[in-house]
Amino acid sequence: MQISSSSFNQAVDQLSSLPGIGKKTALRLVLHLLNRSKDDVKDFGNSFVYLADEINYCSSCYNISEHQLCSVCSNLNRNNQLICVVENVLDVIAIENTNQFKGKYHVLGGIISPMEGIGPNDIKVAELIHRVKEENITELIMALSTTMEGDATNFYIYKKLKEFDVKITTIARGIGVGDELEYTDELTLGRSILNRIPFENTLSL
Repeated sequence: MQISSSSFNQAVDQLSSLPGIGKKTALRLVLHLLNRSKDDVKDFGNSFVYLADEINYCSSCYNISEHQLCSVCSNLNRNNQLICVVENVLDVIAIENTNQFKGKYHVLGGIISPMEGIGPNDIKVAELIHRVKEENITELIMALSTTMEGDATNFYIYKKLKEFDVKITTIARGIGVGDELEYTDELTLGRSILNRIPFENTLSL
């Protein structure tokens, strides 16, 4: 359905380009926005302009940030020697919500998936290896999704870092196989981090 207004149709097209939002949903959202005050609509639009202009990625862990270092990396109370390796920013948010992890993060920006054409060079593996080489890191917690791709990424990183003097652990399997971290309840995720196990123990499972 097209309305005889280019600005209206453009707004629908932009919203429907987002994942999980079809044309009908986008149409309803735009109509909803039109029923709100002009100031509300402008604030809504300006929030995304600000997002594009001000939000960057942390130069250390690749979490989202408004500064060179994110709030986690710049926090002097966090454990610099403990790094939790995650797939994306949503996983950082999920783990932070548990209030159980006091270390820092490394956001890979994806996981190895040959079916989707994603290899080790397409995610932040080299940057993780560099951090292990240059920083005094004693433990890496592999907190990737318990999918075939997540497990393959875990194993690839383990092989790459095996020669280094760093302990590599993985979150406990309280999280079901195939589950995504962002959809795991906080209590289960928190316990899985606290009860992490050596990665070597998973290789025989």
